[in-house]
Amino acid sequence: TSCFMAQAQTSDEDAIKQVVTSAYINGIQNRGSSEDIRKGFDPSFTMLRLMDNQIKPLPIEEWITNLEKSKSSNAPAPPKAEGKFVNVDVSGNAAVVKLDLFRNGKKTFTDYLVLYKFTEGWKIVSKTYFRHP
Repeated sequence: TSCFMAQAQTSDEDAIKQVVTSAYINGIQNRGSSEDIRKGFDPSFTMLRLMDNQIKPLPIEEWITNLEKSKSSNAPAPPKAEGKFVNVDVSGNAAVVKLDLFRNGKKTFTDYLVLYKFTEGWKIVSKTYFRHP
C-alpha cells in the first residue's frame, strides 16, 4: 500500500504544480487569461494581505478585475515571473504550496498557497505571502 500511496501523492503533487503554474504563475503573475485563472482558483479564494498590522483580504474577482484594468490600460507588464516550488505538502484533500517568485532573477515574493481537492480537481483557496525587500 505504501507504494500506491506514494504514487497517489506524486500525481496529486503534479496536479497541484500544474494548477499553480497555469492559474497563478502564468495567469495572475504573468497576466495570462482570466479563464485560466478562474479554472485554478475557487470563487471563494481570498489573498490575506498583512498591511498596517491588519489583514486586508483581496477576493479573486477583485484581483482579476485589477489585472484586466491594467491590461486594458496598456500599463507596461512587469518582468516575467518565474516560480520555484520550494515545498508541496499534501494531506488527503488539502495541500499547502510554498513558492518563491523571481523577476529578473531576483526573489520578489515567497507565497504560501492553500489548496483543496474538489470533485473537479485541485483549486487554490487562499494565499499569504512575504514580499522580499
